Order: sequence, then structure tokens, then C-alpha cells
Amino acid sequence: MQDRLNIAVFVDYDNIEIGVKSTLRREFDVSVALSALKERGDLVAKFAYANWGRQEGATRQMAENAVQMVQRIPSPRGDKNGADINLALDALEMAFTHAHVNAFAIVSGDSDFIPLVNKLKEYGKTVFVVGGKAFTSTILQQNCHEFVSYESLLEDGASIVPTPMPDRRERPERSDRPERKDKRERGPRPAPLDLGQAMPLVERALQVLERRAVQPQLGLLKSTMLQLDPAFSERAYGAGSFSDFVEKLKKAEFINVSGSGGRYIIERRGGGPEKAAARPEEGLPKLRDVLETHRMELEEGATGEELEQWMQAEHPDFDLAKFGFQQFSEFLNYAQDKTVVRTEPDEERGLIVHLGAEFYPPALPEAVPQPVVEEEEDEPQPIVEGQPTIFEPNPPPPKPKKTPARKRAPGAGSVRRPRKRKPE
Repeated sequence: MQDRLNIAVFVDYDNIEIGVKSTLRREFDVSVALSALKERGDLVAKFAYANWGRQEGATRQMAENAVQMVQRIPSPRGDKNGADINLALDALEMAFTHAHVNAFAIVSGDSDFIPLVNKLKEYGKTVFVVGGKAFTSTILQQNCHEFVSYESLLEDGASIVPTPMPDRRERPERSDRPERKDKRERGPRPAPLDLGQAMPLVERALQVLERRAVQPQLGLLKSTMLQLDPAFSERAYGAGSFSDFVEKLKKAEFINVSGSGGRYIIERRGGGPEKAAARPEEGLPKLRDVLETHRMELEEGATGEELEQWMQAEHPDFDLAKFGFQQFSEFLNYAQDKTVVRTEPDEERGLIVHLGAEFYPPALPEAVPQPVVEEEEDEPQPIVEGQPTIFEPNPPPPKPKKTPARKRAPGAGSVRRPRKRKPE
């Protein structure tokens, strides 16, 4: 494999644009994603797929970043996956015809690209996925070589989409629903996670390096952590770089660090503070309770903000960071992969949440009545004269057995007994 990665970038613009707008309430900026990928290799090709007739505002930023725009012409019957198919075919063609391209970056959160990612990995290509943690399938995050979260790339002060005017055609607001927050009051970046959330992954990576008898240096430790969890990002913990992340762990007395001049050796700290990190699935029971309580409202679809306020009202002790999530939309994205909820992005209202397949178990198949088969009685076999048969029409009565006569001895005569006379 080449030392330097030559990366081909494929942008599913329709997916990433509506995902960023509905979950982060921001406009997607392709330069942010490209800048993050430049840190990992040379960008030798850049393509973006969309119906550009409806994306006039995005064509300028694509041209400024030298991204080749591929027009997706929708068919009259509608082709929801048209861009996905075109993107996958072009990526596979480049993998076959351009041997110098040894890495691919898929800028999308669509789980439909999982087969493409797996196929590129089979051909020995390094695969990056750029998307939002709040809308990228967790399965896609875990199956690439490195997942780059769009949230971690945002800087403080980034532009926020202004709150749209409500559509008068929407259903009227219910009085029992909590008041919505103004989207302009939301912070530009989510709060960083606690360092204790990263320690299980750090411990596991250090154990892997110990078994390999390799000194755990900075670069090797990060590459091992990405092999174990491609969705890891030091920026989620408030660190600008991986060395800054290690320095924070050292100050928190989670690890021991020795060496200087960029050649740090990281070791596990035996007596350091221990903080058990809760698993993500442990937060689902409380979410199920809230979903069951507000089942009627969710039948029509509720916004993610409404559901978050219901969670805070009914479970004040619920802490997202405890389960490894920076935003409530990330938690909903995880719950969707577990079939607890079903989400759909909406440019105006944000993320719309419905009850997942878990609340609609498949109905038992109806019992099909079996036809009653009447047993036919065996009719008597007809008797044909001259033909063999096991039946007889009128079997004759059994003949009496003859008693065998006694055999007389040879030469022996019969003895006649005198007859008695009757009295006269």
C-alpha cells in the first residue's frame, strides 16, 4: 500500500444537505469536509451528485472548491435512490480503472452505501465516511476505516440557518405539547464528552498493543483506536488534536505518558480514577417509557425537540453524555438503528420522530382452515368368476372334522357280543 493516500471524494449532496439542515440547523459547507479529508491524504478527484437545478445556491461553493457536479436527472416515476446508484457505479469504476487511487471518501449518512463500503474494502481500498453523527447510520460508522463526524468539524460562530416561517397548512399546535425552543438560541457546537467515556476504548487499544509487543506511541495508539472504533474522534472530547487529547488524559490521571520530542510512550495507569461508562443501550428503556406515554402524539409524528423536552420533563436525571452522546439527535439516530424509533428529516420542522418497528410487531398469520377430508369406505371388491380373489361371496360353513378310526392289530378278529333279548 502507498504511504500517501490518494483520495477520491464522492458527495451525496441531497442526503448530506438535508441531514445537516434538519439535525444541526445549519447549511452544509463542502469546504469543511474537504479540509478534514486533506489532512488524511491528497484529494485526486471530487464529485458531487444532486439535481443541481434545485440546488442553485450550492453550485457556487462546489465550483469554488473544484468539485465536479454530476447531474442527477430524476425519472417521472421518481428515483429516490438514483444518486446512490450513480455514485456507487462511478466509485467502483474508479476502483477498477485508477490503480493510483487507494482511498475513497463517501460524504453521506445513507446506510444504502454499506455494500459499497464493504466492496471497496474487499479491493484493499481505505474508506472514509463523512457525515453527521445525528443522521449517519451507526452501522455505516462502524464499517468504514474512519468516520469523520461533521459536528466535530464545526467551529464556534458558524452560520446557523434562520428559523423558517411556519407553514399555515401544518396542523395546529396542541396545547398539551411543550413550547418549542428557538433554534437561534441553540449553541453552535455541542458540549464535549467526559474523558471517562473514552477510557474503555483507550484501555482496549493499549491492551492490543501490549499483546503485539509494540510500544504505544501517539500515532500507533490512534490508528489502533480507529481500528477498534472508526467513529472515534478526539474533537468530541474537546481536544483539537490527538496529542491534546492524550495530554488531557494525562492531566486527569487516566494514563502515564513518558518521552519527549513527539515520541510519547503511553501506558495504562493502574491506580488512576475509575469511572464506569454506561453503554448506549442502557438509555433506551427510559426512551421507550416516554414513547409509550406519548404514543398518540407520535402516531402523527413529533419533532425531535418536542421528544427531548418530554424526556427532560419525565426523566430529569437522564444525561445524554453518560451514554456517550453529545446531542439528543445522536441518541435518536442510535435508537433508530435499534428499531425503537423511525426518523425522517424535514427542512422546515427539523427531525420528525415516529414510533419504530418495535412498537408494531408483525401480526400472527391467520390460521387457514384445513379442508376436511372424508375417509372413503372401502367398497367390496367385485367377484369375477374365474379370477383370483381374496374374498368369497358366501364362504361355505366349516366342515366337521372326522375322527380317525382306530387301527386294528394284524390278525385280530372282531369279537361279537351277545345281544340281550327283550322280555316278552
